[in-house]
Amino acid sequence: MSTLTMTDLTKLLRACAGDAEHADLDGDVLDETFADLGYDSLALLELSGQIKQRYGVALPDDAARVTATPRQFLALVNSLS
Repeated sequence: MSTLTMTDLTKLLRACAGDAEHADLDGDVLDETFADLGYDSLALLELSGQIKQRYGVALPDDAARVTATPRQFLALVNSLS
């Protein structure tokens, strides 16, 4: 898998939330918490499933708990690919 970028993550988050305008993910949001961006643990579980399905990267069960920001999530996914 190539490196997962913020652009890729933004597309996946919007798809997982089921709302293209769910949150403003444009700009510098790498260090904003997912909660502040409007994403709950259910959305993050869906995101983990999409990462596995689309990229073949199986995230640990506690990924939603240990990655509070997009930067942390990207680092985890890219370290496992």
